[in-house]
Amino acid sequence: MDLPGKPGSCWVANAPATSYPRFEQSDRADVAVVGGGIVGLTTAYLLMTAGCTVTLLEALKVGQQVTGRSTAKITSQHALIYADLIERLGLERARLYAEANHGGAEFIAGCARNLDIECEFERKDAYAYADRSQSRDAIEAEAEAARELGFAADVLDVAPLPFRTEGALRFTNQAQFNPMQYLVALARAISEGGGKIFENTRVDDVSRQRGGRRWQVKAARSYVTAERVVIATNIPMWGPIHFDVRLRPRCHTAMAFRTDSRSVVDGIFIGVDEPSHSIRMGRDAEGPLLIVLGESFITGHDGDVARRFRDLETWVRDNFSVREVAWRWVNEDYDSPDRVPYAGELSGKGSGMYVGTGFNGWGISNGTAAAMLIADQIQGLKNPWRALYKPTRRAPKDFNRGGDSQSIVDAIGRIAPGEGGVIEHQRQKLAVWKDESGTPRALSASCTHLGCTVTWNNADRTWDCPCHGSMFTCDGKVIHGPAVKPLESASLPSDA
Repeated sequence: MDLPGKPGSCWVANAPATSYPRFEQSDRADVAVVGGGIVGLTTAYLLMTAGCTVTLLEALKVGQQVTGRSTAKITSQHALIYADLIERLGLERARLYAEANHGGAEFIAGCARNLDIECEFERKDAYAYADRSQSRDAIEAEAEAARELGFAADVLDVAPLPFRTEGALRFTNQAQFNPMQYLVALARAISEGGGKIFENTRVDDVSRQRGGRRWQVKAARSYVTAERVVIATNIPMWGPIHFDVRLRPRCHTAMAFRTDSRSVVDGIFIGVDEPSHSIRMGRDAEGPLLIVLGESFITGHDGDVARRFRDLETWVRDNFSVREVAWRWVNEDYDSPDRVPYAGELSGKGSGMYVGTGFNGWGISNGTAAAMLIADQIQGLKNPWRALYKPTRRAPKDFNRGGDSQSIVDAIGRIAPGEGGVIEHQRQKLAVWKDESGTPRALSASCTHLGCTVTWNNADRTWDCPCHGSMFTCDGKVIHGPAVKPLESASLPSDA
C-alpha cells in the first residue's frame, strides 16, 4: 500500500552509520548488556567509566530501534502525570519520579556537553496543551502538583501553536535532540574506552552458568560469561518475572514533514485530549522538519495502520502549513499499570540480573534514569529511586489482556500484491504475504513467544503480535521481542 514519505525515522537517516562486528567468539566480562538503545548504552557507558569490563550485544543496529524512533523529547513533563501519581502513589513517590526524570534529562545534557556530542541538542519549553475547555481544570491541577514537586510550571491561556487550544501547561528549560546522533557518539565513547560492542547479534538465551554464580549470554554458538547481566531490550525476554503480562504494548504513528521555516513551532508539545498528538521540530540532511505523532493503539489490534498515517497527514495539513511528507515510521512502547517503569535488580533466581522496561512512552528521561539506577546498583552504590522503580513490585494480573489477529481472510486470493493476511489451512493458521508481483509466501501465523496469531501491519509490512507486542518482518525475522525466534516457515496450500 503506497503511503507518502520514506519509511524510516529521520533521526536514523541523519546520523552516522555504525559498523560494529557480529559476536562470534566467546568472551568474559564483568557485565554483559543485552540491547543497544538508550538504557543499554547509558548503562554500559557508566560502568565502563567506573572501570568495569563491559560487553554489549545488539540484535540489529545500535540505537535504531525504539530510541531511534522516539520523539526524542528530553523532558520531565509527561503530559498529565504528577497529579495522578500523587493521588495513587503519594507525594514522596511522585517526588522521586520527578527527581529521577529530571536527573535523567540533565545527565543527557551533561553527557552531550562533556563528550562534545553533536546531536542537535536544544533547550526548549515543554507544553501539555488542551483541545477542549473541559480539560482546563486538569491542566490547572497538574500545574499545582508540578509546583509542589519543585517544577517551574505555569498555565497559559493558549499554547503557542497555529491552531486553537484551550490552555496549556508549560515547563521551562526542557530540551530536544537527535537520539541517534547521541547514541552513536555514546557507543563510540564506550568502544574507545575499552568496552566491547557487537551488532547484528541476536541473543538466544540468558541463563546461569552450570554450577556457578556467573551468567551465560548465548548468541548463536558463542557465549558471554559475566558476573552481572543487564536486559535492556524493549521488554525483557529472560528472567524469573514474566513482564509480558505486567506490561501492555502500544504503537503510535509518526510523520516528518518538510517545511519552509524552522519557526513553525517553538517548543515541544503533547496534547492531553484524545486523539492526542505530539509535536516538535527536527531536521534531516535536507533541512527542517515538523515531526508529529498520532494517537497510540495497542500493538496488533488494528488491521489498517496505513489509515492512521492518512488520518495523521490530514490532521497536520489542516493545522499547519507544510509541504511534502519526508519520513514516516511506527514505534512501539510498553506501558506499566502504575505509569512507573520497572528498573533495577531482580531478586531470588534473578539476582545479578537487571532490567529496564515499561517506560510508558517517556523512555528518554526514564530510560536514562533507569540506566543510572542499574549502574549504581551494580557498583553497590545507594540510589534514591530504587524503591520507586523496583521491578519486583506487584502488578495486576489482567493488565495485558492480549487480543486476536485483525488480519483473518478466507482465501489467499483476497490478499492484494504487497499485502498480507492470515488464512486457516488444515487446522493451521498461515501468515501469507504477497510481494509486489503477487507471488505469495507463507509462514506460521503463531508468534514464537506464546503462540498468539499475528496481525499484518499494512504500513510497515510487518507481522505484529496482538498479545505481547512481538514484531516480525514480512519474511518472519524478529524485530522486537519478547519473541526471540523467527516465525516458522510454512508451505502454501497446493491450490494457492
